[in-house]
Amino acid sequence: MKEAFFMCAALTQSQIEEALKGLDGWSVEHAKLLKVYKLKDFKAALAFINLIGALAERLDHHPEIHNSWNRVTLRLCTHDAGGQITEKDLTLARAIQSVSLP
Repeated sequence: MKEAFFMCAALTQSQIEEALKGLDGWSVEHAKLLKVYKLKDFKAALAFINLIGALAERLDHHPEIHNSWNRVTLRLCTHDAGGQITEKDLTLARAIQSVSLP
């Protein structure tokens, strides 16, 4: 039970800032991790969304995803932590960052 609570504990501003140093292109907007990907075209954007979906399912942590033609916007926060950024979000962001873009 304690581990689950730890995973859902909101990170401090300094913890988030330190983590962002290792997350290329990610930022914080409205208490959520944010990254916008620009892909080749709509088909590539959909393929990328499917890759992210598979990662999210495996990690049991799901991002907000917005698609507009070749752009995919991802927002990460943890609902169990009151919509704050937690280690779960950093883990998912790192996993997403490791994906090769289609």
